[in-house]
Amino acid sequence: MRVKIHHEGTSILIWLFVILAVIIVPLWLWVRPMSWAIGVTVVCTIFYLLVVNFFRSPRRLYTGTHENTVVSSADGTVVALEETFEDECLHCRCIQLSVFMSVFNVHANWFPVDGEVTYVKHHNGRFMAAYLPKSSTENERSSVVIRTPAGQKILMRQIAGAMARRIVTYAAVGDEASVEDHMGFIKFGSRIDLYLPLGTEVLVKIGDKTRGGITEVARLHPEKNA
Repeated sequence: MRVKIHHEGTSILIWLFVILAVIIVPLWLWVRPMSWAIGVTVVCTIFYLLVVNFFRSPRRLYTGTHENTVVSSADGTVVALEETFEDECLHCRCIQLSVFMSVFNVHANWFPVDGEVTYVKHHNGRFMAAYLPKSSTENERSSVVIRTPAGQKILMRQIAGAMARRIVTYAAVGDEASVEDHMGFIKFGSRIDLYLPLGTEVLVKIGDKTRGGITEVARLHPEKNA
């Protein structure tokens, strides 16, 4: 699997490198003892590598069956799995499946199903910890609905966390969605909520680890919702 840096992080990494260089170079030239320069360089290097790690963007190829399959939209940990009423756009009872991403996870977001994008809306909000239940409705977030070939509507919601300050959503109404394509990106710790039709077979449980674009998290049963 080939890993590259996501384009959302390119400018940040360039500017961060320049800033850290401005800090480190004078230390090596003029500050004594040299232990100061060595210590600061080590700390800055570790910090820079952590940021590089955050913006990694692996190219993934889903090899399973696409029909009626829901694939995880993000790397992370399943933190919520419950029946709830979704009142923004679906206006019905659904199964909510939430994946929390730490700062160490890949933060690119994949489409969970194949289909057509029918709804996209960004909401301003708070920046509470993304693992809290209230973050689904009170935090900065972006909602995207995909209609599957069988006619079912799946809501994917990107949610900012306590450290996240920017949600990027590439999806637009009318776009063709594929589980192999990036739907967006969230900068620093955050969460993804999926709202699935009742009757969907959930394949994961709370505490399970997921990989975006790879892990099958549910299987739809259109005949149960006809």
